[in-house]
Amino acid sequence: MADEPLDAAAPAASGADVGAGAAAGAAVKASPVLRPRREAFEHGLLPIPKLVFPEGTLTQTLAQMKERLAAGGGARAGAAVLAEALQIPAEQAALALGTLAAVLPVEDPALGEDGSGEADVRDVLLFLYIQSYKRLVPRAHKDSPAVADVWPSTSAFDGYLSALSPIQLVRSNSRRFMPSQTDEEAHQLSYLQKHMVNILSLLADSVDGEGDESMVLTTETFEHLGFLLQFSEGTPLSHVATFFANSDPDMPAAPVPVAQVHDWIVQNIAASLENTADKSTAKENSQQSASDPDVTMAEAVTTTRIQSSSPTGTAVRNNQGHYRNTTFVEGFSKTSVVKQASDIKGHSIKVLNCHDSVIYVLAPVKYATVYGCSDTTIVLGAVGKVVKVEHCERVQIIAASKRICIANCRECIFYLGVNHQPLIVGDNHKLQVAPFNTYYPQLGEHLAQVGVDPNINKWDRPFVLGVVDPHDSLSHPAGVSDVQAESATCLDPDLFTNFLIPSWFEAEGPTKYNPFTLPEVYWASQRKKHVSLEDIQKNIQELEIDDSRKKELAFALHAQFKDWLYASGNIRQLYCLQGE
Repeated sequence: MADEPLDAAAPAASGADVGAGAAAGAAVKASPVLRPRREAFEHGLLPIPKLVFPEGTLTQTLAQMKERLAAGGGARAGAAVLAEALQIPAEQAALALGTLAAVLPVEDPALGEDGSGEADVRDVLLFLYIQSYKRLVPRAHKDSPAVADVWPSTSAFDGYLSALSPIQLVRSNSRRFMPSQTDEEAHQLSYLQKHMVNILSLLADSVDGEGDESMVLTTETFEHLGFLLQFSEGTPLSHVATFFANSDPDMPAAPVPVAQVHDWIVQNIAASLENTADKSTAKENSQQSASDPDVTMAEAVTTTRIQSSSPTGTAVRNNQGHYRNTTFVEGFSKTSVVKQASDIKGHSIKVLNCHDSVIYVLAPVKYATVYGCSDTTIVLGAVGKVVKVEHCERVQIIAASKRICIANCRECIFYLGVNHQPLIVGDNHKLQVAPFNTYYPQLGEHLAQVGVDPNINKWDRPFVLGVVDPHDSLSHPAGVSDVQAESATCLDPDLFTNFLIPSWFEAEGPTKYNPFTLPEVYWASQRKKHVSLEDIQKNIQELEIDDSRKKELAFALHAQFKDWLYASGNIRQLYCLQGE
């Protein structure tokens, strides 16, 4: 699935007018704006201590690592070489390469989409370098006592590392004070601006010369920076860089001094940061509108809302919820939302801060994030790279994906069809996993489109790392010692049920059943339930009771069933089914 072009942005601060003619009304072409690749920072960081080097020795350590990797495998490194160089277990090295493969901008055939091959050493160095990145912390609240009054500081699930449950943690840093998408991008750009000279020195080749002229970058190496940076139109870096842009396509471009590349990148980052600051200032001084691409996500949600009070087949539309190449579903409560392929802009979706709802994402995407949700069922149809679920309570996630990462969640059930082991990190409690349990007419097509293999399902083989995430100071303060995270248990087969997705729009497709094979123990439980239900129906029909007693029995069964619907959280899905 190819990346869709990102949105055009405002001119860089230093951009010159292009094509400005003497005639009135001559067009001025906007300069491309340099942006961070969010995928690398959002899905490419692993809480493995030996991947995170102290900032003071980071460059020196990675320079030595470069020599060891080159000695072990030349220009490429597999899991065995990486494990030896980093002194980590082979399975952690394989996880690192698999994660790298999942966040590369373009698939590397030698590495493979699952990371089982050998990675380019330059990509490995960039991947290891950004493991030193620290996520942006929430802005301080101006009235902390007021927040404490609204959101208690204690939790029914008190753990030894955190006084707050995941939802309380998110709510205590309410959306107004959580970093926005723009804030996070600016933080990532500032990080790259600070470290770019060291990053370039790691990638550079030595040649004969004096001073700055002795370290150069080739066009090929320069393009590897696309792992971290991209232009808003999705144009390759070398097509915009003046020192490579006019090269003869039939002849290799001459290497360029590192100092020249550094100056060009830093200037573009500065222009982008200035552009972001100007937009932020303008927003603070004027009313935000739905057409502003940087409106807060709580005010910018495009969804199809299915409500029990709406006539069958009708849909209610909200204002737009897209930011660059990401679609948002945010802030819904006590409702049902559906996203189909036609509703998705870009290749990523984020479900944020939804409560007591059912969210259906029936579309193929590359990346999916679920953050800060509670008492909600979320269906993710086909995710070709990574699903990340973080800071959620009492959610049910039904996901078909290549990979999934679960962090800081409590009392959640994950119905999974995953090609790789579920990664569990952070302060989790009472997690359960189960096999994938649903389908919709286009699911098979969507799985094929993003490359998820329904014949491989590792739902019951979680890969557990530590509780403390060195990239995140939100969940755990600095100085807390690390221990292995709590793993997930397999759902009791007797509690397993199939999930029925309503066909609101009468969509047609070839998928008529769950494409993932159900383990025999779960099949047996399903068959037993089916037989038991038939026996109950037969026994009721054979009861020799008068009509009034039958009505009493029917009323009692109805009341018990209604109580179960509310207790299990399935009442919302029933409303959806009634709307068909």
